[in-house]
Amino acid sequence: MEIKDNVLRSFKVARTYCVNSDKVNCVDYSPNGENAVSSSDDDSIVLYDIQQGRPNGNLYSMKYGVDLIRFTYGDTNTVVYSSNKQDDTIRYLSLTTNTFLRYFPGHTARVTALSMSPVEDIFISSSLDETIRIWDLRLPTCQGLTNTIGRPVCSFDPDGLIFAAGVESRAVNLYDLRAFDKGPFSCFETRLNRVCDWTGLKFSKDGRHILICTNGGAIRILNSFTGSVLHTFSGYNNSKGVSLEACFTPDSQFVMIGSEDGRVHVWSVESGMKVAVLDGKHPGPISALQFNPQYMTFASACTSMMFWLPCVDDL
Repeated sequence: MEIKDNVLRSFKVARTYCVNSDKVNCVDYSPNGENAVSSSDDDSIVLYDIQQGRPNGNLYSMKYGVDLIRFTYGDTNTVVYSSNKQDDTIRYLSLTTNTFLRYFPGHTARVTALSMSPVEDIFISSSLDETIRIWDLRLPTCQGLTNTIGRPVCSFDPDGLIFAAGVESRAVNLYDLRAFDKGPFSCFETRLNRVCDWTGLKFSKDGRHILICTNGGAIRILNSFTGSVLHTFSGYNNSKGVSLEACFTPDSQFVMIGSEDGRVHVWSVESGMKVAVLDGKHPGPISALQFNPQYMTFASACTSMMFWLPCVDDL
């Protein structure tokens, strides 16, 4: 099924799970789309089987907490995650044995972003300590570091050759992974005319656009080659400065964001027009939102986790 305006408008909640006692702070799909994992402020990690449409296990990180979580490259049984309690070490965890495979110490303040390479066992992290670090899952020490002189967020491009760094909520720097120590090869200044912080960067799957997520009432799409602003999307509720996650659909044609009132807003990347507002009756702000990379479903979460499917009867 092709993702079109009418398909997006037909989406309805197919499953709701209330397994968390606090906010779900992150959701990630495995690259094959068959599993999802969530992390929560209640220190739990929940694995979901997408084919069966149900939770498939709970793990806990009571000592360290869990803040950001990502499946590793090519493996649905391992994740890396950042902590929000004892320290700022990143941990590499086996979901099948519930054992740590490696620790990645180095950051000295909260990790603001984790991005896994789509082509190899490498990931990058950014932190409030004003650094971006490059890691190899097979090695215990940091493989590269760049100082950003400001609060950073970061993300790999779809080819794993370039990563973007959003710095101090005002500029996007592009780095060549193979020559990151030479500094950014391109820099785009793009201030939002609003009082807000950038909370994330995301490349579209086709690599043509960069999405800037914020804790304010607007998100922005840039041309990833020129840095020109394509669209600024607003008109969703976020009066309390919540970090609301936005995402592209896998075809790169639409952008979605949750809102403070629990609804999901969808815009066309090409036209900039809003094409849908979906109400799943979330009891709180949607703090995590991800579209499945392989299947026609997406997940949204507050304290509850909801999985959405298109309703054929509405098409």
